[in-house]
Amino acid sequence: MKILIIEDEGALQQSIQTYLEHQGFVCEAVGDFLTGLQKIRLHQYDCAVIDLNLPYGSGLNLVKELKDVEAKTGIIIISAKNALEDKLKGLELGSDDYLTKPFHLSELNARIHAIIRRRNFEGSKAIVFNEIKLEPEAQRVSVDGKAVDLTEKEYRLLEYFVANKRRVLTKAAIAAHVWGDAYEQLSNYDFIYTHIKNLRKKLVEAGAGDYIKTVHGAGYKFSDN
Repeated sequence: MKILIIEDEGALQQSIQTYLEHQGFVCEAVGDFLTGLQKIRLHQYDCAVIDLNLPYGSGLNLVKELKDVEAKTGIIIISAKNALEDKLKGLELGSDDYLTKPFHLSELNARIHAIIRRRNFEGSKAIVFNEIKLEPEAQRVSVDGKAVDLTEKEYRLLEYFVANKRRVLTKAAIAAHVWGDAYEQLSNYDFIYTHIKNLRKKLVEAGAGDYIKTVHGAGYKFSDN
């Protein structure tokens, strides 16, 4: 899952990014309103962590922009201000949660997982697609109860496919979601094929159906149809 962090305090931004990446998320981090606005307009994210007090603008305006362009993205506001008015304004604009600084990174991680579960997987801690079961917080995968050993990238690919099952995903979208925004600028995404081939082989050998379909000229689709 892909997270956007918009926080101008460099040390806090870095600690959030490092912690969340260790939890298996793909993270993009920026430190001001204008760069955050650019990211929101150009890319898609599963969840955004937004500070209210930013150089060149308010985080509340980024919440509004994010809701205007991408309603699927979860939003957590982080702020040094424990002000009821700010919390209510953020919730009115569409944010999912609000954390007052200082906070434990483990609490932020738990809230991000909760939002992603609620938005993508109907609140369930385990994601089930036929005989395949994913446990996102532990990053475990099993087929009919038998554990499947996936690399970090293969796990991210599978989670992205299942979250978007039966939809055609372009190679650019897959690259940006699994490897980060910078890969969207590349002209060649052939490396994706190798990772998908390995993921498909491991799932099929474990007894799963061959759900990863190539959509010629478009990308890939994860489907049992």
